[in-house]
Amino acid sequence: MARSSGSSAGVIVAGLTAAALAVVGFFAYQASAAQERAEKPSAAKSAKPSPGASDGKSRTPAERDTALPGDSGRGHRVVYALKRQRVWLVGKNGKAARTFEVFPSTVDPEPGAYKVTSRASHVTGSDGVPVENVVRFADVDGVTVGFSAALDGSTPEPDASRRTGGIREKRADGEALWLHAPIGTRVVVVR
Repeated sequence: MARSSGSSAGVIVAGLTAAALAVVGFFAYQASAAQERAEKPSAAKSAKPSPGASDGKSRTPAERDTALPGDSGRGHRVVYALKRQRVWLVGKNGKAARTFEVFPSTVDPEPGAYKVTSRASHVTGSDGVPVENVVRFADVDGVTVGFSAALDGSTPEPDASRRTGGIREKRADGEALWLHAPIGTRVVVVR
């Protein structure tokens, strides 16, 4: 009887070990796939290409709203327009591969050029909401400012009574920004 109990325990341990290895393998596969996507940038099917800002063409109000700001620098960068509440992911060629709406925090960085200083795949935001794909780039009077996406997909109105620096985006946009902006990437903030 004792022998069968030991044998059962061995089977359970072997099963748990196999399950743990499967989970580790799955996460390794996800990380590898994410790295491949980062190394081979392309406009995602859901990406909205941004019309050029200086091609001289007449634009509709919607096109003007999504056009890359002309005063946003050159080369590979992330551009964040405070008033328009919009972000552009700009490639080395100076063209926006993706643009999307964001939901600002209660603390805004001053217009200027910054660099991505740190990132975190999953944390709890300064508002207590679990977030992913956190890309931090500024510090304003002790409040860290960065982009993130809520795990539950929410984009709540910021609580004006709290000083928070989380600029929220939709989850798909958060993943795109995460892949586009490793540490050291320039972030240009414009009015």
